[in-house]
Amino acid sequence: MRWNWQQPDWPNFRFDAEALAPLEACFLKQGGVVIGSVQHLAGEDRDVLTVEIISAEALKTSEIEGEILDRESLQSSIRRQFGLVTDHSRIGPAEQGIADLMVDLYHTYDAPISDAQLFDWHDLLMQGRRDLKDVGRYRTHAEPMQIVSGPVHAPKIHFEAPPSERLADEMAAFCAWFNRNAPGGKQPLSALARAGIAHLYFESIHPFEDGNGRIGRAISEKALAQGLGQPSLTALSVMIERRRKEYYKALELAHRDNEVTDWLVWFADTVLEAQLYTQRWIDFLITKTKLFDTLRGKINPRQEKALLRMMREGPDGFEGGLSAGNYTTITGAPPATARRDLTELVELGALIRTGERKGTRYWLPFGAAAAV
Repeated sequence: MRWNWQQPDWPNFRFDAEALAPLEACFLKQGGVVIGSVQHLAGEDRDVLTVEIISAEALKTSEIEGEILDRESLQSSIRRQFGLVTDHSRIGPAEQGIADLMVDLYHTYDAPISDAQLFDWHDLLMQGRRDLKDVGRYRTHAEPMQIVSGPVHAPKIHFEAPPSERLADEMAAFCAWFNRNAPGGKQPLSALARAGIAHLYFESIHPFEDGNGRIGRAISEKALAQGLGQPSLTALSVMIERRRKEYYKALELAHRDNEVTDWLVWFADTVLEAQLYTQRWIDFLITKTKLFDTLRGKINPRQEKALLRMMREGPDGFEGGLSAGNYTTITGAPPATARRDLTELVELGALIRTGERKGTRYWLPFGAAAAV
């Protein structure tokens, strides 16, 4: 089998522009709605949105690769870097590294891409790793770089990347292509096409010993942000993680040919879903603010603490709903007080009650949980 990089037309990717055109138009329209909606958020809620989306991206881009991070530690690192109030707990190297990368991506979204930036990102991701020969530089090992699955004695090869001795030329061409096709470049390319091709192009080269998926998705987010002219708050990795099996299958198929329409349509659809996820967060924050405005002076500190804890889960809601036992754990209130507090919150319209007796659960009156 010949991989895409072994074919004579590499890396001249081809696609049906007409098939992508309506998706591109939708991306720009939805992007404008998101940008406009953010302007309606209070300053504190803008900070919450930024931290939530960046931390969700960091968590999910790591989870795609099988690495489970601590959410609290990750958010603490991100908040510190934005100068926001946070605790001073110790942050692990994995959480610190991906947080540093994502915040750098946010602040430098409009800068040209370069070997130096990619090396910095890799160095951040791999901090503390002692099992890698090449950190902060492209791989140099002589053995093939392969993506495999299955037993050791009979592995299935899903893809094999170019050999290490080709990487300097391949990455020079990649960086030149990315910058040339930027909105202000010599040959600007539409945002979704550029972001989708950039991800596939980078993953096909697979220049690092480890971390290629996370850096490749960061490059896509950089391209999307440049296409909108704003730091990216597109929850791309959140959506890719939800479609992880489809993602790997789509990439595997795309590695076989340089006609990439199917890959770009799949990628574009995922980006549009990611934009809707961000919009749900914005709507959630606006509604949360309105709810607390109506409750001002009507609830006690315990009730406020419980509501804030539920709202930390965002538009997807408090998993499983809030029970009276949960309320006691969160607030320290005795059972009788917890039941009374919860009844008052339902009467005020701050919570919705479902179920009976031990199955009683409480939900926020908006977001995904309200449909329960």
